[in-house]
Amino acid sequence: MLLVTCQKATLKHQQRRVRCRCWCLVRRRRTSPTTENIWVKMEEKENHLTFFTATILNWNHLLKFDKYKDIIVKSLKFLVNEKRVVLSAFVIMPNHIHIVWRINKELKYEYVQRDFLKYTSQMILNDLKKYHPLRLKKFYVNAKDRKYQIWERNPLSVNIFSEKVAFQKINYIHMNPLQEGWNLCELPNLYRYSSARFYYDGIDDWGILTHCLENYY
Repeated sequence: MLLVTCQKATLKHQQRRVRCRCWCLVRRRRTSPTTENIWVKMEEKENHLTFFTATILNWNHLLKFDKYKDIIVKSLKFLVNEKRVVLSAFVIMPNHIHIVWRINKELKYEYVQRDFLKYTSQMILNDLKKYHPLRLKKFYVNAKDRKYQIWERNPLSVNIFSEKVAFQKINYIHMNPLQEGWNLCELPNLYRYSSARFYYDGIDDWGILTHCLENYY
């Protein structure tokens, strides 16, 4: 009993140390404050970061399969390479995704979001139809505009106008896999399908991430 308690205490200490190290690395990346960068210009605020959440239909754990996670990553990589979005953080959970991104100001946010969900939905449906017809039945809706549906309607989008809120959202994203009920890893940077390693260890496994501070300085 004592050994288990000690192991839990050690794990919590490691988690706090990782978060502290991440914050110290972030603070060192800042530029020296000037009158120009202390106040975010209005035109910069109009091109703000957004916290985006999309959920699989009926909270099905469809994304527990890595090949569907890879479809999400591939789509994000396309959007980044085409300069449609600047991606600051993400996590892909078994039944939902969280993203912090900034949409190209020359594009409509609604269109980029729509195309992202449409593409990922179509790619996942194609795989289900070909290899998993029984699993496909869970996504049968027979609606007027579609026979099958992967994502829940009305995904969540929250505008982020400050550095403080950006880090709150990103920390929430990175801690998602550790939440009770998931327990997908022991430390945030050990979860593969997340941007945690980029912020904690400086490693961008996907080659698609931009530090959120670059949106403010």
